[in-house]
Amino acid sequence: MTEMAKVEEHSIDGQISAQGSSSAASGGDQIATPVDPLALERQVCFALVVAARSVLSVYRPLLEPMGLTHPQYLVMLALWEHSPLSVGEIGALLQLDSPTLSPLLKRLATAGLVTRTRSDDDERRLVIELTQKGRELRERATLIPPAVVARLGIEISELELLHTALTKVIKAALEVDAPTQ
Repeated sequence: MTEMAKVEEHSIDGQISAQGSSSAASGGDQIATPVDPLALERQVCFALVVAARSVLSVYRPLLEPMGLTHPQYLVMLALWEHSPLSVGEIGALLQLDSPTLSPLLKRLATAGLVTRTRSDDDERRLVIELTQKGRELRERATLIPPAVVARLGIEISELELLHTALTKVIKAALEVDAPTQ
């Protein structure tokens, strides 16, 4: 049984619906089943981590022939949409800090996919731009999203709903972390 199947088998929804359908033999009164709020399978963080790890394992064999890791793929997605970008702009788009991005960008430059140049306006600002090879890689990358959907075997409409829900969770979590003014 896969990690996700184990999570789904013991999902919050499954536990709640099982509780809601429990009834006493006399008169159909609800039986209160104690719920452990610390049960691993009830934790949103656990489901998110397992889902992320599982989905990334679907991407890995698709990205390896392109010479990309998943974080590098995310950088390339940002650049295919907005090139050129500064390191700070890439970091903001991907919600990654500069120490995490710097080695990724160096490897992409070594692979000949991007250039890294100092801005004429501000020498502290490093500008990342696609090379011709990097732009050409985009054509191969267009095959990744449909391949992921096919491997997951989940309807696009369900994935779109999941994306909407996750975006809402991300926004809420960022608001919790945002400093109060």
